[in-house]
Amino acid sequence: MKEKQHWALGPFNPLEVPEKNSCGSRHCCLEWLDKQEMNSVLYVSFGTTTTMGDEQIQELAIGLRRSNQKFIWVLRDADTGDVFNGEVRRPELPKGYQDSVKDKGLVVRDWAPQLEILAHPAIGGFVSHCGWNSCMESITMGVPLGAWPVHSDQPRNAVLITKLLKLGITIKDWARRDEVVTAAVVEDAVKRLMASKEGDEIRKRAAEVSGAVRQSVAEGEVYRKEWDSFITHIIR
Repeated sequence: MKEKQHWALGPFNPLEVPEKNSCGSRHCCLEWLDKQEMNSVLYVSFGTTTTMGDEQIQELAIGLRRSNQKFIWVLRDADTGDVFNGEVRRPELPKGYQDSVKDKGLVVRDWAPQLEILAHPAIGGFVSHCGWNSCMESITMGVPLGAWPVHSDQPRNAVLITKLLKLGITIKDWARRDEVVTAAVVEDAVKRLMASKEGDEIRKRAAEVSGAVRQSVAEGEVYRKEWDSFITHIIR
C-alpha cells in the first residue's frame, strides 16, 4: 500500500494586526485594553457554536469576579442557545454583576475582534473552548490558554495545548464534561494562569512558540517549504 503524503500547512490567520480596520475605527474593548497593564487582562470567549446553561454562566461569572483579575468576557446571546436546534436565550448574569466588576471586568454582549484582542499587549491569558481557529490565533499571538473544551475536536486540541505543547492549563477536564465547573474552580484556574509563577512560565513558553511560528513563515523556512512541496504535488 502506497504511503500517503502529508503537509504541515499554516498558520492561516494573520500574524500582524493593523491598529485600525478599513473604516478607521476600533472596537470599544480595545480602547479599554489600552488603559491596562501588560499581560494583566484575561480574555474569555467560547466561540460561535458553544452553549452554556444559566447555572454554568452564573458560576463562571462569580469565579471571574472572585479571582480579582481583570478580564474581557465575550458573552453573546448565541452562547446560551442551542445552535443545533435554533434556540437562543438571553444570558442571565448575577443581579448587578456588571456594576460589581466595572473596575475589573468588561462584558461584551456582541461580536468582538478576537484576533485584535489576542494581539493586544494587555492580554495575558485566554479562557477558550479550544476550537482550532482559537488555538492557532492564541498560539501565534503568544497567549497561553485555559482549556475548557465543549465538543467536536476541542478535547483533542485541549490535550495538545496543555499536555504536549504546554501552552496552557486545564480548567474543565473532558472526563468531567457533564459536570458544572464551580466558581471555586474558575477562581483557582484564573489565578494560576494570570497571577502565579506557573502562569508566568507558561506565558514565557507561549512567547517562545509564537516567535518560532512567526519565524517559520520567513523565506526559506519550513512554512514556505511545505507550501512549495504541496503546490508542486498538486500541479505536476
